[in-house]
Amino acid sequence: MKLIRFGKQGVEKPGVLDEKGIRRDLSNEFTDWNRAFFQSGGLQKLGTLDISKFPEVDSKERLGSCVSRPGKVICIGLNYSDHAAESGMAIPEEPIIFQKGANTVVGPNDDILIPRNSQKTDWEVELGIVIGKDARYLSSMEAAKEYIAGYCISHDVSERAFQLEKGGQWTKGKSCDNFNPLGPFLATPDEIDDVHNLRMQLWVNGVKMQDGNTKTMIFDCYYVVHYLSQFMTLEAGDVISTGTPPGVGLGMKPPIYLKVGDEVALEIEGLGRQEQKCSNA
Repeated sequence: MKLIRFGKQGVEKPGVLDEKGIRRDLSNEFTDWNRAFFQSGGLQKLGTLDISKFPEVDSKERLGSCVSRPGKVICIGLNYSDHAAESGMAIPEEPIIFQKGANTVVGPNDDILIPRNSQKTDWEVELGIVIGKDARYLSSMEAAKEYIAGYCISHDVSERAFQLEKGGQWTKGKSCDNFNPLGPFLATPDEIDDVHNLRMQLWVNGVKMQDGNTKTMIFDCYYVVHYLSQFMTLEAGDVISTGTPPGVGLGMKPPIYLKVGDEVALEIEGLGRQEQKCSNA
């Protein structure tokens, strides 16, 4: 299944893409794709429905984030071996963890807002994991598979000066408004043949900047979910951004950053495409 949310910001409705890619409105059956939905076994109920009987949604309708505002957004830093090399940093022995504000999550095609006083707003295409049920002290990586609701594109927009030059606090460089476009859809695991072999691409103004693959992850999806559950309860609907491949603006020589008027596009194999314009915050 491919879950979407559509409508004006703040009042999105839940929907799905059917087998032909037609948007279907599920708002008469479900309230939202949120913690309550996932934790109560909503995906299993959704899987029993005849999607073709639900109303079509106009393809011009705005897409919201593919899940409602999560309880938390957890990010894995330096999780691609080739990105670590690009950054001139050693491959981490354990996952590097930081968080983004949950209110950074917006629709896949909503504007990137360049923060006030920003000179170093950067891009990062990432594979997002959505947690399907509360996870605490999971026993193994194999067990972790059962706690994943699905996967999506997660754009981990970053302000590098805020992140690295103002106290070395990553979270404040990651938590500006609209800094996490999510979607266009959440694909349940059965939609993906091999989540650890997906091509990831990002373009700025039509120029390809990132072209990587999830196979170069240092810590794979199942390891990350298992690992995090040893330190915190992962709640249904939480989002994990699993890191980015090479090609970020910070790694260019000289560095290149986003400015008002720039256009960014992102794709991950099997997970669709995002397109954003950069505007003033």
